[in-house]
Amino acid sequence: MVSKNMEKALNAQLNAEIYSGYLYLSMAAYFEDEDLAGFANWMRVQANEELGHGMKFYDYIIRRGSSVTLTAIDAPQTEWDSPLAAFKHVLEHEQMVTGLINDLVNISIEEKDHATNNFLQWFVEEQVEEEENAMDLLAKAKLADGDNRLIYELNKELATRVPSESQD
Repeated sequence: MVSKNMEKALNAQLNAEIYSGYLYLSMAAYFEDEDLAGFANWMRVQANEELGHGMKFYDYIIRRGSSVTLTAIDAPQTEWDSPLAAFKHVLEHEQMVTGLINDLVNISIEEKDHATNNFLQWFVEEQVEEEENAMDLLAKAKLADGDNRLIYELNKELATRVPSESQD
């Protein structure tokens, strides 16, 4: 069993991961409205990945004999000025999530909760990948900004994203 403090922090992260899924689904809807189905596909895959991360926290909380507490999820932003603005938001969001994961790791260290610290290491590495992907997409969106041909090519590229099998 984890401490009440750790249980509260893990539940907060569970809810943050669900919010992340909600945010990316909102971005997918924005891109659908902009007739950018490839961009929307990338965001839908990302939304599902984030919801999967939430379920990892859900399952871990249960496995440790603690209680899951679901809270209200804030409404995400629904409009962006451009694809570039949306991808800037993606990077900012992933950097914020990295900070949340780091805070959880710090709590696990303070509490000498080695099992939770071990569990969280997967998320530490995952956030490196998430930020790297966000930086890559932001760089591509910057290059394409205002150039419809490049937006079209990036849209085609993003349409090829499929769910990752490394979610275990």
